[in-house]
Amino acid sequence: MDGRFLSRQVTSSEHLTEDFELDNMHDESEQPLIVDENDDGVTSRPEVSKQDANKLIWLLTLSAGLSGLLFGYDTGVISSTLVSIHEDLGRTLTTLDLSMITSSTSLLALIASPLAGHFADSLGRRPVISVACGLFIFGALFQSAATNVWTMVLGRAVVGAAVGGASAVVPLYIAEISPADRRGQLVSVQSLFITGGQVVAYVVGWAVMGRWRWSVGAGAVPAILQAGLLVGMPESPRWLVLKGRDDEAAIVFSQLGHDDCNQIVSQVKHEVKEEQLSASGSMFNELITIPANRRALIIAAGLQALQQLSGFNSLMYFSATIFALVGFTSPIGTSLSISVSNFVFTLLAFAIIDRVGRRRILLYSIPFMILGLASCSLAFMHIDASPSDTVAPYTIVRQKISKTPERPNQ
Repeated sequence: MDGRFLSRQVTSSEHLTEDFELDNMHDESEQPLIVDENDDGVTSRPEVSKQDANKLIWLLTLSAGLSGLLFGYDTGVISSTLVSIHEDLGRTLTTLDLSMITSSTSLLALIASPLAGHFADSLGRRPVISVACGLFIFGALFQSAATNVWTMVLGRAVVGAAVGGASAVVPLYIAEISPADRRGQLVSVQSLFITGGQVVAYVVGWAVMGRWRWSVGAGAVPAILQAGLLVGMPESPRWLVLKGRDDEAAIVFSQLGHDDCNQIVSQVKHEVKEEQLSASGSMFNELITIPANRRALIIAAGLQALQQLSGFNSLMYFSATIFALVGFTSPIGTSLSISVSNFVFTLLAFAIIDRVGRRRILLYSIPFMILGLASCSLAFMHIDASPSDTVAPYTIVRQKISKTPERPNQ
């Protein structure tokens, strides 16, 4: 993601929203609810109650956050797919085949993320989210129709491009429409949807009992729902100011519950100009040479990188395979325990993040992550990971439940 200005944008937006809340403490009679276009040339805006504005903010957050659910679903669904796919792609899958199918999503997400940041600045946040939504639909349906390993890899890659675009732009969009006092909670909705999507994926994988084409194709359903919700989604007001569309930005600010929208637009415009001047100067040098800036950069980038490099995602991708290796008769159902615990603690963090603080939650959770990963590594030393055993346990239990011969194609 093109994150050159993200931290400054969020910080500036927080100051703006705090100023607005102080302004709102004055008598509402002093605030003009409708601006007459004939008097000062500004588009008229209807009165919006705080309750209606709050509902709109939540609706927009949930609409955009569905990309997180799709992200989580496509992360979780591959786990059940790997133990169900058997020879449906024309041959018995090798370790290389399994690796390509799983890693193609992450690879395209890595490539698409910075590109999405660029297009979000040039075309807008909403179009990028819409394109990602379309890719989620196409990728899910393409996977469900895959006939060989390479078409499956291509479908997973398309989904990866959608994941990269959505994960880069959705948090930015939510941050730019959220009030400062609730921004942490609303931005974390994305993480809540990701872990919730993983739970849904495992439940669907378990429910369809090995019919993997149904489970991967079901990923198109929430994407279609999001496509319908995107029709009424306004563009980010900050991006509108960036493009000189001040009247449209003021209307969106009004819909989000702000009163003195013209003043807000002026302040955002001033901030955007300052950022553009900084970008044309020595901003990068200042980021590296000034100790405080360098320290913030290392912490921010390091935390994001290290949580991905911890390897937890590999447990999510191969959890069903691992449980099958150790002899569980229902590896997909057992894997559900991982996604449920992940979702429950994400929900807990969502509830307390603005009260307890980000740093304290991080410091409390790191020791448990270390302990969990160390325990897994010790347990893996005692697993016989012979390729012929990776799917056999689930094949046996599926035949017992259905009491019918194994079908060559799902």
